[in-house]
Amino acid sequence: MAESEIGNDLQETLKPFYQRASQAEDRLSRLEAALASKKDTGNVEHLKTINELQSKLEDAHAQLISEREEGRKLAAENAKLQYRIHHLVRAVRESDQKMEH
Repeated sequence: MAESEIGNDLQETLKPFYQRASQAEDRLSRLEAALASKKDTGNVEHLKTINELQSKLEDAHAQLISEREEGRKLAAENAKLQYRIHHLVRAVRESDQKMEH
């Protein structure tokens, strides 16, 4: 019986420690859950921002390609006009020379 009384006394002595440990585990679980939800929310926000930036980058790249193509077209048009100007100037000079003679 003496052992039974010592066991009961020990149980009663440790009871507040078990309660505090249980409360601490509960708080820790809630904190871990809160942290996990913030990480998930943060990750979602980061992914959304990354997707928006990637979309803007793709749009800018498409615009760059379009403007390069427009530049090539303008360069070709410019070359044609330069060719015409060259021949028109030559024709005017030849005409002026014929009129002088």
